[in-house]
Amino acid sequence: MTALLFVSFLFSLLIGLPVAVALGGASLLYVALTGDLPLLVVVHRMVNGIDSFPLLAVPFFIMAGNLMNSAGITDRIFTFALAAVGWARGGLGHVNVFASIIFAGMSGTAVADAGGLGTIEIKAMRDNGYPDDFAIGITAASSVIGPIIPPSLPLVIYGVMANASVGQLFAAGILPGLLIALVLFAWVAVEARLRNFPRDAAFRLGRLARAAWRGTLPLLTPVILIGGMKSGLFTPTEAAIAATVYALFLGLIAYRTLGWNRLVRVSMETIETTAIVLLIVAGASIFGWLITTTRVSEEIAEAVLAITSDRRVVLLLVNALLLVVGCFLETIAAITILVPVLLPLVTKVGVDPVHFGIIMTLNLVIGLLTPPVGMVIYILARISNRSFEHVTRAIAPFLVPLFASLLIVTYWPGLVLYLPGVFYR
Repeated sequence: MTALLFVSFLFSLLIGLPVAVALGGASLLYVALTGDLPLLVVVHRMVNGIDSFPLLAVPFFIMAGNLMNSAGITDRIFTFALAAVGWARGGLGHVNVFASIIFAGMSGTAVADAGGLGTIEIKAMRDNGYPDDFAIGITAASSVIGPIIPPSLPLVIYGVMANASVGQLFAAGILPGLLIALVLFAWVAVEARLRNFPRDAAFRLGRLARAAWRGTLPLLTPVILIGGMKSGLFTPTEAAIAATVYALFLGLIAYRTLGWNRLVRVSMETIETTAIVLLIVAGASIFGWLITTTRVSEEIAEAVLAITSDRRVVLLLVNALLLVVGCFLETIAAITILVPVLLPLVTKVGVDPVHFGIIMTLNLVIGLLTPPVGMVIYILARISNRSFEHVTRAIAPFLVPLFASLLIVTYWPGLVLYLPGVFYR
């Protein structure tokens, strides 16, 4: 009967049903056929799954990211990044990464980064003579920083599913996010030398000062959010509300770039995305509960540990599994399904749940850059007006620095757990 639970879920996905329907339907079929539980338990567990205070952050972080894109704030971020690092060889490649670091502190999703900044970055790189493959590849790779540096929507979902502190997860993502950026900076520098890319903007202090002044308010967003959480002014959940209020202030009052029609459109997009995310979480709640009550997760852990109890090998196997799953499942869906299965395994070999949250998120976000379901590929194909296959080939070399970053994050827990230890001692 436990096999039926997984087989019916996979079959539902193969015939094209939405993930939420596949999760809920497989769980309902299992409960109906076993007859051990009343069918109403499915509804109760789904409702309980989304009856969570941290999940209030979901609609607000989604709306904040949408508002930042719609209010023209990405233009100011790009201008500042160009003035700050555009002087280096392969300058626009460095600008691409630097802008993603800043935007990561506002949006929390790779899709928002690729869709918002990507439009500006790819056009600018084309206008300056950069090859399409490089422009598309570095735009995709830098978007991975978005869900790692706080605020992060996937980390909120992981915190809820793993019963882990969202605040500690946010703190844990800062250094790994900066590490990814440093590795990408190095990759761009090497590519620039090999391919003789130009320096795109001479460094001028006055220009940097003007760009910083023009972008002061957007650049303050990460400072306000992280500072507010660190000082105790608001919780990570309340930080999502603060981000949304601040984005509304920038769009409606400070810059007046957000009209009524655009605000309505952003609100409707937020409602639609939130509904999808919460339906997945609700479906995964009953699915995960059944996995736990049937001891599937414990049996998987015991089976793996019977082969090896070496933490390094177990983490390598888990990474391989997550990278494969990331090719076929969207990040939020994969987190909600796999946390109940994998968390008991990794904790038995001594992996901290906060550390594993960063490992899982980074693996699955890299999956957004891989076919057949990589959302970032589809977005960049539309933005660049290139085929899905062309974008996939352009991204492939940039998976190398991302895999290198993943290995460092996986096997250097001190990097991940340092700031949670400082902030939450």
